[in-house]
Amino acid sequence: MTTNTPPSIHSLDTPALLVDITKVQRNATTMIQRCQQMGVSLRPHMKTHKTIEAGEIMTNGTKRHIVVSTLAEAEFYANHGFDDVLFAQPLTQDKVQRCAQLVAQLEEFHVMIDSSSGLDAINSRPLSRKQWSVFLKVDCGYGRAGVSHDSADGVELVKSLVSTPGVKFAGLYAHCGDSYNSDSPEDVKAVGHRTAQNILAFAERLKQEGVESPTVSIGSTPTCSQPADTMGQLTEMHPGNYIFYDVQQSLLGSCKLEDIAGRVMTRVIGHYPQNGHLLVDCGWTALSLHSLGQLPTGFGIIDGHPELK
Repeated sequence: MTTNTPPSIHSLDTPALLVDITKVQRNATTMIQRCQQMGVSLRPHMKTHKTIEAGEIMTNGTKRHIVVSTLAEAEFYANHGFDDVLFAQPLTQDKVQRCAQLVAQLEEFHVMIDSSSGLDAINSRPLSRKQWSVFLKVDCGYGRAGVSHDSADGVELVKSLVSTPGVKFAGLYAHCGDSYNSDSPEDVKAVGHRTAQNILAFAERLKQEGVESPTVSIGSTPTCSQPADTMGQLTEMHPGNYIFYDVQQSLLGSCKLEDIAGRVMTRVIGHYPQNGHLLVDCGWTALSLHSLGQLPTGFGIIDGHPELK
């Protein structure tokens, strides 16, 4: 595909996403170094950017050990030389065949379950030359998906998994999504501590039943950017948004405004001084899918004009 490089930023059609590659590289390096210092591995999430270039930067050029949210993302990265890919969505029957193809294509492809129906789906498609590599999704207090960290059912599901021919237990995975509801960096650390504590306790219960957890992984950009000490006992973290960061992350203490690598460029197309309004050529979905206009300045910060909203 041929692309035309514009002579300057100002010649771009708007709205346009601008990415500061120097900040992207710095954010990635900071997270890599943080994980190294903690003694945990980093499995970066690709869902924020969905690009080859940022994936290479986040994996420090290895193109290995990533997590994705959709099979389209998994296939995209697999077809561009990435490996050791985790599909972090509870597996259902309709996706088994595509997952089996990825298992055959890659050295390592991992799926995830949080119920016996997920294990049934795996059993419906035995593999001839490889084993299914399966993570268990654990709910450590977020309340969205996964087996409860203190449930007996979760332990029994893992015991069924390890006794299933052609299947290997890859480990435990939890998302700290409740960190986004925090009011302060202290609250973020408390979420990280609680999530780590709960998943480590679950791993210990499995160990008492004779099952080792090869990987114990939690993640969210807020908790991994300001990790609780307890998180050093994990084997892996899986943040994603940190590659760009955003205003919401700065309010949670994950970053400073100068760390934010993404900007949306838009043009003023109308000026209405009688109302104190400017009209720009981008809608709210070009600015944020999550803030819903609830930031102190509305849907974002206008660079160089903190008085505007």
